[in-house]
Amino acid sequence: MNNTIHKLLLAGCILLPLTLSSCSSSKLDISGISPEEAYRLGKIKNTPYVINGRVYVPMSYEEALSYQESGIASWYGQETLDQHNGQLTAYGETFDPSRPSAAHKYLPLPSLVKVTNLDTRASMIVRVNDRGPFIDDRIIDLSAEAAKRLGFFEKGTAKVKIEVISR
Repeated sequence: MNNTIHKLLLAGCILLPLTLSSCSSSKLDISGISPEEAYRLGKIKNTPYVINGRVYVPMSYEEALSYQESGIASWYGQETLDQHNGQLTAYGETFDPSRPSAAHKYLPLPSLVKVTNLDTRASMIVRVNDRGPFIDDRIIDLSAEAAKRLGFFEKGTAKVKIEVISR
């Protein structure tokens, strides 16, 4: 598929739900909230969203069932451990860095994934309930607790493999 058609399809994926929602009698009220903020606040789940001018299109549950990827993991709040504590995740839950959880750009919310640290072979299952990381070379953001259990809290990042377990 050429790049122009791909961009048009992505734009349609964003505009169609927004257009239809304006005609809907649904109780969902995002008036006065930007689409990005509404998504981050958990008002719109598993729909295309834009962060820093880039469009992200979440996978369907069917696509996600066979998903696995290897790359760099990081953890939330490395600047200040309490930076995200108490904020709402994209799924609408309160983030708690002392509980294992994760953020992913494309997986449907919520999803369960097995994360394996490829250096130490430590692994665990975490629930993906947020969006991120929005740094190009990273594939998943974990809570501080998950990073501790996987052995890379002090280092900050690790080479990992992620495998979807279920939704």
